[in-house]
Amino acid sequence: MKLYTYDAAPSPQRVALYMKYKGITIDTQQIDMTAGEHLGDEYRAIVPDQTVPALVLDDGTVLSEVIGIIAYLEALYPETPLLGSTPLEKAMITSWNSKIYSMLYSSIADALRNTSPGFKGRALPGPLDLEQIPELAERAKIRINWAWKELNRELAKRQFIAGDKFSFADIDLLVAVGFSGWVKCKPPEELTRLHEYITRATAELG
Repeated sequence: MKLYTYDAAPSPQRVALYMKYKGITIDTQQIDMTAGEHLGDEYRAIVPDQTVPALVLDDGTVLSEVIGIIAYLEALYPETPLLGSTPLEKAMITSWNSKIYSMLYSSIADALRNTSPGFKGRALPGPLDLEQIPELAERAKIRINWAWKELNRELAKRQFIAGDKFSFADIDLLVAVGFSGWVKCKPPEELTRLHEYITRATAELG
């Protein structure tokens, strides 16, 4: 199998940190997104979604969603589970992955893609070209700031976001923290539980 990725982008970082934590090595090729390589005919012939990362299996199957890639790798490499061991752990981690994506990733992406000149006519990822809607960026920033407060409140209840064990949900949240800097919406300093958590979760990655 082969992983197509781009180290600087947040979604590829989610997969990279997961693989690093688990000690997984895969044949990898960088796709230069800043040069629009992911939009070119050569890449589209391999990955029709034109998104990065993508994991292409030996039989030609293409996994182009991060959570699908992670679920596949977790099944292949079950040691040191990051998607949970018990039914409840699995449910909590899956739930928080979904929450983090909807609360943060989609909001940060909306703020970025609807204002940055580099995304003019490309307000959403994938093959469909759409114009920017600046009003969506303003709404997104409100949602991001609300999300940090909600997460700060949740972290009063447990060590990590989905429970008392480090999981892929924590990797998702850490990458989202970094991604939020792209739109100048990083967590406010007064959210002390969230910042303590960021230090704690970062230490887990070594």
